[in-house]
Amino acid sequence: MQELRDKGKALENITAEAELVDRAVRSDPDATAVLLANVRPGVVKYCRARLGRIGGAYTTADDVAQEVCLAVLRALPRFRDQGRPFAAFVYGIAAHKVADAQRAAIRDRAVTPVDTLVDRPDAAPGPEQQAIATDLARRLSRLLAHLADTPREIIVLRVAVGLSAEEVGAVLGMSAAAVRVAQSRALARLRMLGRNTFDEVPA
Repeated sequence: MQELRDKGKALENITAEAELVDRAVRSDPDATAVLLANVRPGVVKYCRARLGRIGGAYTTADDVAQEVCLAVLRALPRFRDQGRPFAAFVYGIAAHKVADAQRAAIRDRAVTPVDTLVDRPDAAPGPEQQAIATDLARRLSRLLAHLADTPREIIVLRVAVGLSAEEVGAVLGMSAAAVRVAQSRALARLRMLGRNTFDEVPA
């Protein structure tokens, strides 16, 4: 009985989203604002999970998330419903923007000088907290790097963003069952690798 209720609720959500997307595509400003507000938290999680912290902060990831939202907004008039969830459209754009950011980071490894010093207390985490957070992010990134592209994308979309197996399947062109199997195998591999990664003592 509960499963039927869950399926009914999922269908209601899909219908409501489809109507919202349709209105946004037709340039309804209210629908567009609501749609972007709904999409943004998942996009931020996705970008943070893929790009991690740089210097202890998520500034770059958050900038890329903003670029993704702007790209979605610009692409909305060209969006056509082809029976796939809107998430597939959004995370397709997000994957391209993240790849662009990763390529740019490899090209630009230069340090940007700071012209002026801010004369006020810094509310950001202290050096110790930043070092711990950066080290954890580094280890997690290293673990994810051991996965092939598709399993890594599945883990990020399922665990970091919180998409359903059906939504991830639509994004990646897989069945929900195949997503669940790949996720299970990827998590098992990460657990095995993680024993060594997180038990090591940093130098």
